[in-house]
Amino acid sequence: MMKKIVLLMLCVAKLFASELIVENGKTLVLVEDSNEIRKLKEKSQIWIPHPQEKDKSILVLPISYYAKERKLHLDNGKIVRIYKGNYKSEQISVDSSKAKPNPKNQARIKQERDEANKIYANYTKGIYWDKPFIYPMESKITSEFGNARLFNQEIKSYHSGTDFRAAIGTPIYASNSGKVVIAKDRFLAGQSVVIDHGEGIFSMYYHCSEIKVKVGDRVERGELIALSGNSGRVSGPHLHFGILVRGVQIDPLDFIAKINTIF
Repeated sequence: MMKKIVLLMLCVAKLFASELIVENGKTLVLVEDSNEIRKLKEKSQIWIPHPQEKDKSILVLPISYYAKERKLHLDNGKIVRIYKGNYKSEQISVDSSKAKPNPKNQARIKQERDEANKIYANYTKGIYWDKPFIYPMESKITSEFGNARLFNQEIKSYHSGTDFRAAIGTPIYASNSGKVVIAKDRFLAGQSVVIDHGEGIFSMYYHCSEIKVKVGDRVERGELIALSGNSGRVSGPHLHFGILVRGVQIDPLDFIAKINTIF
């Protein structure tokens, strides 16, 4: 009887060990042999070429903040279990015109959102980068990704990026090589830069005081792209840094930590 119990416990342990666990709003990154991926008859996930090892493919799987607790079956047979993260909440005071935009500004917000979504849907095939991602600046983090937010005690949302403390005029650097696809002033994000890194991976830099690049520019990792500021819907000067993968906003610092494990 004891032997059966031990065997059962080992089977259960093996089952859970074979599962990959990821929190909502985070990223799963896997590396597999390219030949094995090519053998798959059906692929429901997107596998992209490894930036340095030509015989390897990588899976960058973004898990939406709104994802429910469930299990996913990957192309390579692995199982991913999604669980609900323990995100904090915060209250923020902003200018009332930003908290409750008038009809004209609501139309502007929609137009800017539609424009951005069209850009995100038409990403570059292949990748521009072959080195690890870096933080856009070295500074204290003042607001983490995923925090539930209440603007002026009324507007509820969640924080789709990470805020770095930054006095106006602090240099902002590209997290990795890519092509600039947005460089303009927007109602909520203020002076904004968005970089396409290829294969649906974008980095975002919001609330700047000055933009140093233009749409179409190719930028290198660590290149100066903007200066921090307090434009858009803000409570004070800072840098909002975000990462979007295949249309899904994810924790940018978690993404950097995970993607850099492939190097």
